[in-house]
Amino acid sequence: MSSWIDFSVSPAYQARYPGVGFGLTLITGCKPVTDKPEYEQYRRKLLRKMRKRETLAEITKRIDTYDRFFQSFGFECPLPKHLKRTVNSGFPQYNLLVDAHFMAEMCAGILVAVTDYDRIEGKLTLDVAREGESSNGMGGRPFTTKEDEIVFRDEKDIICVLCQGADEKTRVKDDSSNVLFYSYAVPGIDAVHLKEGLAVAAETMERFGGGTLKGLEVFEAP
Repeated sequence: MSSWIDFSVSPAYQARYPGVGFGLTLITGCKPVTDKPEYEQYRRKLLRKMRKRETLAEITKRIDTYDRFFQSFGFECPLPKHLKRTVNSGFPQYNLLVDAHFMAEMCAGILVAVTDYDRIEGKLTLDVAREGESSNGMGGRPFTTKEDEIVFRDEKDIICVLCQGADEKTRVKDDSSNVLFYSYAVPGIDAVHLKEGLAVAAETMERFGGGTLKGLEVFEAP
């Protein structure tokens, strides 16, 4: 159990996905970008690093691993399209919270999500779903789980279904100030890459959102 967040990995997850990691980082007191020129320079530097041939090849390999996992449950993985768009057009730009999420994903070749920490109800658990559980996804889109899908829960609801998306309840907004980024591994993805991606998100929020890092940790099911 971590000292900075109430989080656990369920026995069911440990049994179904042994050794498959999950990462969390919490940044509090975040605000919108104030130094936009420096922020743009920072984004361009990350993009150049990501586009280097050897780095891009490794990122692509990891994204292909996620894609195969999504397909095994009958879903389309968003990462290949995100990667193609980023290589061709650069990182998308929405607001600092969402930008940090995309940069973390693309720089490490992993799946990352961001949530409003203040909207979480109770302790957090990484778990596997039962057939037919329901969740209210972003925009009110309903999710119905398949057996053994990877899910992230608070004490009231499923916050995110790995292969289907995040929920509406904890969706970040422009005024969200305490934000939790989380990153999923799947079989074949080394946990070190989760830490790499979350470090990008944390650094971005600290440097350009004035946030305070409360913790960054990668958990691996035994």
